[in-house]
Amino acid sequence: MESAELVIVGCGPAGATAAREASRAGVRAVVLEKDAVVGEKRVCAAGLRPGFCDEFDLPRGIVHFDTPRLALFDARGDEHEVIFGPGHTSTREELDGTIARLASEEGAQIRTQALFRGLSRGEKGTVVEYADLRSGARRKITARSVFLAQGATAILDGTRFAFDRWRDGLMTTLQYRVYLDRPAATIAYRTLELHYYVGSDGRQIVGWMFPKRDHLAIGLGVIGKMEGGKLRAELDALTQRIRERLYPQTAPSRVKVEGHLLYMGAPRPILTSDGVMLGGTAAGLVDATNGEGIYEAAMSGRLAAESLAQHRNDPYRAAQRYARAVGSRFVRRLRHRLKLMHFLERRPDRFGILFKQLASTPHLPEILHGEARRRTVRERIFLYTQLARFFLAAR
Repeated sequence: MESAELVIVGCGPAGATAAREASRAGVRAVVLEKDAVVGEKRVCAAGLRPGFCDEFDLPRGIVHFDTPRLALFDARGDEHEVIFGPGHTSTREELDGTIARLASEEGAQIRTQALFRGLSRGEKGTVVEYADLRSGARRKITARSVFLAQGATAILDGTRFAFDRWRDGLMTTLQYRVYLDRPAATIAYRTLELHYYVGSDGRQIVGWMFPKRDHLAIGLGVIGKMEGGKLRAELDALTQRIRERLYPQTAPSRVKVEGHLLYMGAPRPILTSDGVMLGGTAAGLVDATNGEGIYEAAMSGRLAAESLAQHRNDPYRAAQRYARAVGSRFVRRLRHRLKLMHFLERRPDRFGILFKQLASTPHLPEILHGEARRRTVRERIFLYTQLARFFLAAR
């Protein structure tokens, strides 16, 4: 049977980063990607946090626009401007494809049209089974370590990673890529828009508009399932509101429709099992307040690679080190963000209260954006004071 030191399932930001950095450390990595083209079918606004390309050593050529404005629209449709970063926009085709190319240059072997089918224990490690969609054959690889990073579709029922609240966090999304004959208003290309409002059926909707090099990405998501016609009607209504502000005199030359499942729930309680590690969205590493998960995904890939390099001959110790690193860095913060989102959803006017505070207190978004482990005592005191102020106003 074929063997490898590391098998990675999924070639998104988590899997591709793990492959690149593990290969750079001398670990023989094989990546199984179900799609024919890496990143081609990812439905994602693809907003990158400030400094992302520098932190992960990626070429600036993947960045479409630097966006210093975050426009938050509350349940009444009022806009609140937050200056930050700036952030960046890209597409998942470029982002995922670039990281995958760099991983290949480091020596990783990336196999597309390789559909993951399951894991089992073997005498010499974990046996990964997949379907080769080109030939129709079933294949197996024995791996010393495995990193699962297949995104929101990673249900993983019947394994130790199974999480009975996983489906509660699955979000149905629909996105338009709106290609215009003429440019939209200048401000559109400097802004990331996030819209929080109640949909026609009473459920919370999160919408977005992110500018791209040749189109505007306009989309929305709702937790749970929504019938296709209703979802399309919700997106049409949001798109019309955005059009009236940003491109009222410009007719789209083309509109591409994309739909997929995203995840905006709690992190999985178990991230490792028998030398197998779980990363990115498959691990539930997503900020429920804004859908950000690309940074967490890429960083989980880095932490997996670092753990393997540290304990190359002991996959169990590597997995334990990985779980501790991800837990301390992300899990607590993401659970707090989910609780905050639930608190806001219970009374939608609270979104406006929070957004006003963020817009009027420039230092607050900066602190919230950073990682807790890097905050000074002074910043922590400031943050707790601001949180008390918000909860008093929103109670």
